[in-house]
Amino acid sequence: MRSKIPTVLTIAGSDSGGGAGIEADLKTFASIGVHGLVALTAVTAQNTTGVIGVHELPPEMVSLQIEAVVRDIGVDFAKTGMLSSSTIIREVAKAIKKFGLKVVVDPVMVAKSGAPLLRSEAVLSLKEELIPLAEVVTPNLDEAEALTGMEINSVEDSIKAGKYLLSLGPKAVVVKGGHLKGDAVDILCTSEGSVKEYRSPRVESSTTHGTGCTFSSAIAAYLALGLSLEDAVKEAKNFVLNAILYGLKIGKGVGPVEPMSNLRIDAERYRVIARMQDALSVLESAGSIAQLVPECQINLVMALPHQYAKSVEAVCGVPGRITNVGGRLRASSCPTFGASKHVANVVLTVMEYDPAMRSAMNIRYSKEIISKCQSLGWTIGYYDRTKEPPEVKEKEGATIPWGVREAIKSAGRVPDVIYHTGDHGKEPMVIILGKDPVEVVMRALKLSNSL
Repeated sequence: MRSKIPTVLTIAGSDSGGGAGIEADLKTFASIGVHGLVALTAVTAQNTTGVIGVHELPPEMVSLQIEAVVRDIGVDFAKTGMLSSSTIIREVAKAIKKFGLKVVVDPVMVAKSGAPLLRSEAVLSLKEELIPLAEVVTPNLDEAEALTGMEINSVEDSIKAGKYLLSLGPKAVVVKGGHLKGDAVDILCTSEGSVKEYRSPRVESSTTHGTGCTFSSAIAAYLALGLSLEDAVKEAKNFVLNAILYGLKIGKGVGPVEPMSNLRIDAERYRVIARMQDALSVLESAGSIAQLVPECQINLVMALPHQYAKSVEAVCGVPGRITNVGGRLRASSCPTFGASKHVANVVLTVMEYDPAMRSAMNIRYSKEIISKCQSLGWTIGYYDRTKEPPEVKEKEGATIPWGVREAIKSAGRVPDVIYHTGDHGKEPMVIILGKDPVEVVMRALKLSNSL
């Protein structure tokens, strides 16, 4: 009986550093929502600096692992990674044909550190026995050059290489463009004659170990979920981009990508929205807070954890802000990420100094309010907008980060409250800070009740 959850089999080696191989594959499968199966081909002793040793499993053991999971659980899709030798490639190819497996072939040849993971004599076996069986082949530029004998320096060269590899028999080829200059352009060539570019800005990162494994695993997982080939490649590219952006800076060499970041970001987004809804419920039920509304209205925000908070799109706020309606506060709409700019930038800047301070709310300024904040024992930071340097004024979006840094400097630490007294055409403002929006709202309620 087949499992109701899609199952994807990785036929690959193990990375003792946890960054590539079956370790990256299984994390990718779990993050996307398929069940991962394993046929281990080799054990490597490696870390972020390189591969120290390789121990191949007997080919018949590789074949036996495949048979075991196919006969009991079933395999919706498979992918290959490190196969190491001609004899292992031959056994894997036999198993693919025997069980009619649909497979993504990642022609792993060299580790990120430069250590060989495929014997030179096995390249021919890869071309003649395995690649012809593939639904998709995913070489990087070095692998594509080794398989085609071509020199690849442009997108046009990638297309030529992709078409050559198609002539070997696979249904599709994705030539990855991570090593080309300029944008990262991946080329999808299919046996039906179509050619599609997937372009994204290049990300300069020291955490790229495991990108190839993660990409091929993601394609296999999305295909197992029923996506079309073009959509599976598109989603896999986005998945890998996130995994690189939030990679793990561990070890002394090239850090690993983090496939679980996609799942963790989704979980954190849910937690933030739930906490925002809790805070808005308190805010809307407490009539006294309405006296704190400034002319520009209130916004309440909470950011994702610091490692994921790279822009205002990672900060949840209230579209249309929070307004005073008949003496009570009302949120104009449901909390949404990217709904705030000014208050969001306050939080993003504060988190550079204290990652735990992820929430903020703006209220009106008055001398009485600042006095009450002081009497409540809160730390207060101030900045003078009239002293904003010309180069800061000229740069779009630079005022708030500059002001927040000045306020932190004036307080000697991240304060509980930041304020400024305005400038020409700029309303004075007070910002209440906190670890989450419920804490911020409770501070606002305490302040309001003391007025």
